[in-house]
Amino acid sequence: MKLHNLKPAKGSTHSRRRLGRGQGSGLGGTSTRGHKGAKARSGYSKKIGFEGGQMPLQRRLPKSGFKNINHKEYLAVNISTLQHLAENKNLTKIGIQDLKDAGIVKGKKILVKILGNGELKAKLEVEANAFSKTAEEAIKAVGGNTTII
Repeated sequence: MKLHNLKPAKGSTHSRRRLGRGQGSGLGGTSTRGHKGAKARSGYSKKIGFEGGQMPLQRRLPKSGFKNINHKEYLAVNISTLQHLAENKNLTKIGIQDLKDAGIVKGKKILVKILGNGELKAKLEVEANAFSKTAEEAIKAVGGNTTII
């Protein structure tokens, strides 16, 4: 067996219909498109959401809501996570790069907000984009420091 000898199994493939090749072929004339109408014309393509002339669903429903262009999405990191990270890697200063190295933050332009859930025992210097009041109080209560980037 060689590459130039390969053929599909007998009966496994079908030749395509050749439309519009004269009356003798049985597929001439209207070429299976029926008589007149948009679907009989060349260049026809059904528009997305077209419902045969009925008002489409996306136009029947009213508009609602808006998208705030000033909205910022933060990744929430609890102080319990910072405590766990500080214990495992013996850190005194935790920044966004440390969180990325630990696999907590994934991506380049992600904003990080530190939240106050959990208990913090280690004295840490923490750098992040935002802090909740409880997180800031908890970090300062153990003698740590917070820095907003």
